[in-house]
Amino acid sequence: MSVHPPSVPPSSVHPPSVHPRRWWALCALLTAEAMNLLDATIVQVAAPRMRAELGGPAAAVPWLTSAYTLPFAVLLLTGGRLGDRLGRRRMFRIGVVGFLLASLACACAPTLDALLAFRAVQGAAAAVIVPQTIGLIKAMFRGGETARALGTIGPVMGLAAVAGPVLGGLLTHADLFGSSWRAVFLVNLPLSLAVLTLAPLLVEDRAPRHPGLDPVGGTLAALATGSVVLPLLSGGGSWVLVAAGAVLALVLAAHQRYGARRGADTLVEPSLFRSLRFPAALVTLALAFAVTTGLTLVVVLQLQLASGTDALTCGLTLLPMSAGLAAGSLWAGGALVRRYGARVMPVGVAVMATGLVTVIAAYRTGERPESLPYALAVVGLGQGLFTPAFFTTALQPLQPQETGSAAGLLNAVQQLGATLGIALLGRLHLADPSAAGAQRACWVAVAALAAAAVAGRMMTARRAAEWDGRASDHREPTHAR
Repeated sequence: MSVHPPSVPPSSVHPPSVHPRRWWALCALLTAEAMNLLDATIVQVAAPRMRAELGGPAAAVPWLTSAYTLPFAVLLLTGGRLGDRLGRRRMFRIGVVGFLLASLACACAPTLDALLAFRAVQGAAAAVIVPQTIGLIKAMFRGGETARALGTIGPVMGLAAVAGPVLGGLLTHADLFGSSWRAVFLVNLPLSLAVLTLAPLLVEDRAPRHPGLDPVGGTLAALATGSVVLPLLSGGGSWVLVAAGAVLALVLAAHQRYGARRGADTLVEPSLFRSLRFPAALVTLALAFAVTTGLTLVVVLQLQLASGTDALTCGLTLLPMSAGLAAGSLWAGGALVRRYGARVMPVGVAVMATGLVTVIAAYRTGERPESLPYALAVVGLGQGLFTPAFFTTALQPLQPQETGSAAGLLNAVQQLGATLGIALLGRLHLADPSAAGAQRACWVAVAALAAAAVAGRMMTARRAAEWDGRASDHREPTHAR
């Protein structure tokens, strides 16, 4: 699931009526969204084969995903500002072209280092594509059609989550025309070409006021993120660098506050941090996605490195987790959040924790436990329940001028959390890629979920009573997924 920075386009760009061609344009946006999620999950299953064929240490496996998600997270806010300033359709098309070329380069990469570099370019291109989606939808649709168009994002993301692991395993195992793992990148070519074919149907849209890019804030955010994540990925254990990242994060916060007081353009909206509620939301999201993304990598590493399982079997093992995510998301977004509001979020965390404990119990039976897919389905169900409730709760109380910045931050933190989960849980499991090592990594994940529950409580403590009133009035909250 992704959250994207909503924007309020000028009223002049709204079409007088909704033409069927607008729905074809929506297909272009949804396909581009699906490529973003697909390119992370499809690579996780194929990553051990990539490392084996290109050479390099097993420690390089987490990098094959993080080299994509890290620049994606860091550049999302800047990508959104570029769309506000230069035009969302223009930046969307530039991003898709960049993504297509980077995917082709990945498929042709001769070495592991080259592949990692091209993956970083893919992530940067995705950071240009994704922030434009909500603004373009709002520019093309209005009234009830807008809600209907926005409502298609969740099911498409759920389908991409389900398809990713299976498609990655199937393409790698099939070895089409001797392509091996390279086919997982080549699949982006027809998808990107289809998006570019439909892109002329999109309307151009930009913010009524052209905001600046805040290059100092963007640089500080990149340095702070890199200082924290890179030592975990490299296994160097440089706590000095991690501490430097924390200091840079404080400098970034001070820079944003100072810029806001001067009336300058800032990377984020400083009013989001006037209370602990929104920072608690960021912590909750980062921890939750660190757990689920890191767990996926742990399962892949354990099956392929320790048990010798092929990529197809690995993808099929992860299928129940993706299916649980899709089912839980549709259930929560369609009924539960409307009725119970923020209360669904801790239930989702509890279900995820239950699934993790079940995964730990499954690994006690051997290296390839038969009950593992069922345990992973419980984890996926919990994630599906958590995600719509979280985003609704996080975005609903915000002021209009805060929504775009908040959505961009949430999306960036989601990707950063995924990167941290891959770095921490993946690194921990690589030290012992056995069933026992998987158990230890899962216990760390359980501890992270406990911390997420605490942060989630700080986020929702003052919201429960308000949800009761909304439920009794039968007013549906706005969903952002």
